Amino acid sequence: MQNLFNVSGKVAVVTGGSRGIGAMIAEGFVANGVKTYITARKAEELEATAERLSAQGECIAIPSDLSTLSGITAFAAALREREPAVHILVNNAGATWGAAIDEFPESGWDKVMDLNVKSIFFLTQQMLPLLRAGRRDDDPARVINIGSVNGITNAHGNNYGYSASKAAVHHLTRQLGADLAKEGINVNAIAPGLFPSKMTAHLLPHEAELVQSFPISRMGSAEDAAGTAIYLSSRAAAWVTGHVLVLDGGLVADA
Repeated sequence: MQNLFNVSGKVAVVTGGSRGIGAMIAEGFVANGVKTYITARKAEELEATAERLSAQGECIAIPSDLSTLSGITAFAAALREREPAVHILVNNAGATWGAAIDEFPESGWDKVMDLNVKSIFFLTQQMLPLLRAGRRDDDPARVINIGSVNGITNAHGNNYGYSASKAAVHHLTRQLGADLAKEGINVNAIAPGLFPSKMTAHLLPHEAELVQSFPISRMGSAEDAAGTAIYLSSRAAAWVTGHVLVLDGGLVADA
């Protein structure tokens, strides 16, 4: 009972790990003894984050472009060269696009769907040999997909592709959670509300006004993101699969 949330000694991969929620989760892993690989497109920013987090433990940067199947395959191959097993995969890399419905472009729709949905499925597929090798009898390997409250409730914005993609992530999580459970791989999702990130930067000047309507009247913090990911990656959540854990200060419950 004393070690239910212990994740030390595990190996994790966090996509989109250079900033935002991905960096928050990666930092929580590193600080708690997890050897953590982070990836993103911008190598300089990624290396800077890895260097910062390495002050607390072991963090390795591998730049990649997960918006294409070739990029996904190359990244998975690079991990197989370095590790015989992976215990945790966090599919966090994502994009958004906003435009009025009459002008919403196919290019924007495809960009969001390719990174937010397609990359999750195919990277998980490519990582299956490493995840199977990382499972333990009493502690399965874990896949954590980052969804959004926008995939649950109407965001009342013009991010049509983003909302649709996150709803798809949630449903894909349920199916993968059921399908992979017998292989010793648990798949769950986190649906975050308002956290500080590049995607929410345009909202941050209105933070004080926005959080007044939240039941827990503040934005999400690094501890909230990391703590939830650590729970889903630990022995405490070994019997949890196929679920979407809403992390939003009560916003969805109050909608």
